[in-house]
Amino acid sequence: MDDDERCTIHNKSYTHMLEEQPLANLKSDGIEPAQDVTSSPAAAKTTKDLKTSSLEYTVEEIPPWYTTLLLGLQHFLLMFSGVLSIPLILAGPLCVHTPEALTQLIATIFFVSGLVTLLQSTFGIRLPIVQGGTFTFLLPTFAILDVRGPCIPFSAANATVAEEKEAEEFWHGRIRDIQGAIIVSSLVQIILGCTGAIGLLLRFIGPLTITPTIGLIGLSLFSVAESSMSTQWGIGFLTFTLITIFSQLLNNVEIPLPGNKRFPIFTLFPVRSLYLLFIIISIIIAWIFCAIMTAFDVFPNDPDAYGYKARTDVNKDALINSPWIIFPYPGQWGVPTVTAAGVIGMLAGVIASMIESIGDYYACARLSGAPPPPAHAINRGIAMEGFGCFLAGFWGTASGTTSYSENIGAVGLTKVGSRVVIQTCAGLLILVGLCGKLNALFSTVPEPVIGGVLAVTFGMVGAVGFSNLQFINLNSSRNLFILGVSLFLGIAVPHYIHSTENAINTRSEQLNQILTVLLETSMFVGGATGLVLDNFIKGTPEERGMIKWIESTKGENAEEEEEGEYSPVYNLPLIMGVLRRMSWTKYIPISPTFRGFKWKQWMGSESDSYQA
Repeated sequence: MDDDERCTIHNKSYTHMLEEQPLANLKSDGIEPAQDVTSSPAAAKTTKDLKTSSLEYTVEEIPPWYTTLLLGLQHFLLMFSGVLSIPLILAGPLCVHTPEALTQLIATIFFVSGLVTLLQSTFGIRLPIVQGGTFTFLLPTFAILDVRGPCIPFSAANATVAEEKEAEEFWHGRIRDIQGAIIVSSLVQIILGCTGAIGLLLRFIGPLTITPTIGLIGLSLFSVAESSMSTQWGIGFLTFTLITIFSQLLNNVEIPLPGNKRFPIFTLFPVRSLYLLFIIISIIIAWIFCAIMTAFDVFPNDPDAYGYKARTDVNKDALINSPWIIFPYPGQWGVPTVTAAGVIGMLAGVIASMIESIGDYYACARLSGAPPPPAHAINRGIAMEGFGCFLAGFWGTASGTTSYSENIGAVGLTKVGSRVVIQTCAGLLILVGLCGKLNALFSTVPEPVIGGVLAVTFGMVGAVGFSNLQFINLNSSRNLFILGVSLFLGIAVPHYIHSTENAINTRSEQLNQILTVLLETSMFVGGATGLVLDNFIKGTPEERGMIKWIESTKGENAEEEEEGEYSPVYNLPLIMGVLRRMSWTKYIPISPTFRGFKWKQWMGSESDSYQA
């Protein structure tokens, strides 16, 4: 679900994608194979040669250890609520029956997010990009769980041992369905990355496909935010108001703080410096307020009463009983189960996440002082992200992984693009995932507080989706027709399927499940409608917004990119000498020696081309 977009999430600001999409690789005069980047003159460049006066540290530079630790902690805090939100949102639909089980689920997603972040920044795209759980997987997850049916009644206070075991197996069965769907659908992403086929897919995707796909994620999840906020509207709006104040109203405000030796009285401290932490600060303030209200028994003790979930002691047993050390392991919920309906439905989330991540790669490269990523780096990044989703499904996080745009924004604001900082953040994520008490502490965040955060972040997800419309001609009746039909079908069809019993009734039960999962996923319905109509209804590239979109992606190093000259920041560690000696590696799409494929450009020009 990221994210100011996620304001902290999930999950990724699509604005970055618009600014730095890989369609910048579209060229004229036919396709020329990319030069062997490892043998070009630019291979002698170091990151310092790329450093500008506005950057403190570029990708390959390493800050002092104490600075690295603090910056890594800051990235962790920035993504913390995005990662935490996923298990908290899914706990109810998954029918997680005890606080201890929720603690284990939270530990798993933190651990896997750290592991995948480390792999991506070291062997994948090799840019300072954080990986974590994503909201784009929530809609297909909900659709899969709807097919499974509602939760069984369970009361932890009066349950027998047999009832507890039955409830545990029930929710384990539900999460195993999600695991299987993520594992198999992630293989598609791995294949698209490893073969370089992602370039072909992107040629057919424009703003009129992206807008309903991403916009409907936010719109469809509004009910989730409302459900959490409505458990105590006052606390929900308190959190919402705090986020609004810190992020929007205090941008230019300075507050006096005790000074230093040079200025012994007061120093004006800009509140906007807290921008990176405004969500966590808002959560902490609301959390403390709820703790005070709980201590004075302002909120009711009856679990069925309005306002009970605003108490901070709802999950106190998890904090008391959880172990200090937790070790999440693959298959901890049992052997994943695979259904065709689940896999096909989850593919919608995989494709949306993949497209969004490619835009993030270009944005991150620009902000961290690196040239635009070449084809091999993008292919490898997508493949590694698919491998990350595979690991997430294998471990059982109930979500895939994707790049976090809010952390890319932090790179631009701090002027620190060091890869080591992100690797430090990865280490902190793994550490938190292994500490049971920390995870149990996070599970005590009251539900209406999370609802207040989601109200902002889901709204941002929808808004950044609609920001794609800046590239198209909104005076065109063709474009308005495609947009209107895509949004209508993306909302109406899932609502009908969800609210109508046996809405899909074919002769095949498996086909019924496949169609139900797909048609209940609004971003799939809306995105597929936009994709088909945009590519089959005649329209000029200018009308469709493709020209402006392509022009907006050309970075400061566009000339070097066209000549195939790239910084060695994208080279793989330790094995470059071996790759250079093997001439056949130039045909491997994820190898730094990859020369590129030749594709005929899709927009109609006789000589246009795209380097996949």
